[in-house]
Amino acid sequence: MVLTIIGLGLMGGSAAIDLRKRGFADKIIGVDKDQINANAAHHIGFVDEITDLESAVKQADMVILAIPVDATVNLLPKVLDLVDKQIVTDMCSTKSTLLERVKYHSKRKQYVAGHPMAGTEFSGPWAAVSGMFDSKATILCDTEDSDIRAVAAVKRMYELLNMRVIYMNSINHDVHAAYISHISHISSFALALTVLEKEKNEKHIFDLASGGFDSTVRLAKSSADMWTPIFNQNKENVTTVLDTYINKLQQFRDYIENDENEKVHKLITESNKIKRVLFK
Repeated sequence: MVLTIIGLGLMGGSAAIDLRKRGFADKIIGVDKDQINANAAHHIGFVDEITDLESAVKQADMVILAIPVDATVNLLPKVLDLVDKQIVTDMCSTKSTLLERVKYHSKRKQYVAGHPMAGTEFSGPWAAVSGMFDSKATILCDTEDSDIRAVAAVKRMYELLNMRVIYMNSINHDVHAAYISHISHISSFALALTVLEKEKNEKHIFDLASGGFDSTVRLAKSSADMWTPIFNQNKENVTTVLDTYINKLQQFRDYIENDENEKVHKLITESNKIKRVLFK
């Protein structure tokens, strides 16, 4: 297996490390428009060579796009233009716009839309780690429009990364992603901004920060280059979720301001039901 990875940051780099270690790929070719990232990935050793897009696609058996979704929307049709029998997949966290873009492409069947639900708040090839995908879920979307052999190959790849494979249509995927991933990042960004604004006058805030604050605001360290296009591509679902979230925040604010402690208690008790979902 010759594997080409386009985008040598956290996702592409972490995949490269384990796909080599676990015997999926014999050779890994890297492509990255950032020459510093490309050189770092080659120096670190999770790719065997760096080359241009056309050469990398032509040599490959499988191509993974591990770049931001706005870049993937533009690049995916060009990659499909270059393929012969190669399988193409991606790692983007929004899917509807991407799939619509290549819906009528002559090589559509060779593309499998994927979303591994894994990552950290760090970015770049230096952030790549072994085991990042282990025990996480990955979603394959609209697989009925892909060649059955391509789907099987991508499924095998994710299984070697020790991931659970879930099948979903792209519209439902984007709705669910907004609720379980995208809103979490927005909440973290907003909390970080709130604390940074307050910290201008109260220097001890960060001295007092502990585990609860760290875990809540951790995602605020995530890359703006990655998350801005995600929010844009999924804006209808994200804004719907934000409306609900803002409403809940307003309820807490009103009840606390008016000393309605029983209502605050009820909101917290209701929220505790999330334990049934997360800690089965």
